[in-house]
Amino acid sequence: MKWIGRRQSDNVDDRRGMSGGGKAILGGGALGIIILLLNAFGGENGQMIGNILQQTQGQAAPTEERALTPEEVKEGEFVKTLLADNEDVWTKIFQENNLTFEAARLQLFSGQTQTACGGASSASGPFYCPGDRIIYMDMSFFEELRTKFGAEGGDFAVAYVLAHEYGHHIQTLLGTSEKMRRAQEGKSEAEANKLSVALELQADFYAGLWTHYNEQQNAMLEPGDIEEALSAANAVGDDAIQKKMQGQVVPDSFTHGTSEQRMYWFSRGFKTGDIRQGNTFAELN
Repeated sequence: MKWIGRRQSDNVDDRRGMSGGGKAILGGGALGIIILLLNAFGGENGQMIGNILQQTQGQAAPTEERALTPEEVKEGEFVKTLLADNEDVWTKIFQENNLTFEAARLQLFSGQTQTACGGASSASGPFYCPGDRIIYMDMSFFEELRTKFGAEGGDFAVAYVLAHEYGHHIQTLLGTSEKMRRAQEGKSEAEANKLSVALELQADFYAGLWTHYNEQQNAMLEPGDIEEALSAANAVGDDAIQKKMQGQVVPDSFTHGTSEQRMYWFSRGFKTGDIRQGNTFAELN
């Protein structure tokens, strides 16, 4: 992905050089991997992540600080550029539809952090918390994505994940997330899960839409970038995760969509470039 030399966002809180300063979260080992797998690209499940992790909090840990490595500094510059790209694209889309845009913030952290949705650790995977409208991301997730999920990795896998989480912010601004939560009330678990799947797939569509617009504005794509995004989407499909974790697939328990669905909706957003084509709720019912 071509990114060097473009605007970087100021809406980033980089806490990767800090650790401790709160309750320690027991997110390592098998428990951490399970939580990471089940909550990859958590989106509106941020509250659930917080509730799970708060139950496993330990004693307060001392605060420590360290200087970021040159690799981490460059990584931070890349993420700031991605965030700026999301801000620019969504500002344009909202203007085209006579809507008012409000930028999300992004927090980079290492190990653990506190959010309006509860405590979070590296085991949570990247997620958006609607309570404070912040995207939380521990960059170590992307190594997990490659080594444990079998994704190709690469810089555009990071771009896809961030764009997906920004999609959840767009759903909050448009009121889609709140409508989904109200629609879930009184539903069976299976029916509520279907609505959650629609929300997640729409965020994948928005990630594809962002890619379409960003390519038009910045010509940022390089050979293999779209394949990296599709590989990441494929790796975190509910069916792929369940098969890996429990050896069987239970469709009624899906909350994010199958690998095929996630790849399809990202591709649809990228190919159409039309926000009106992203009504996953209508098409999945």
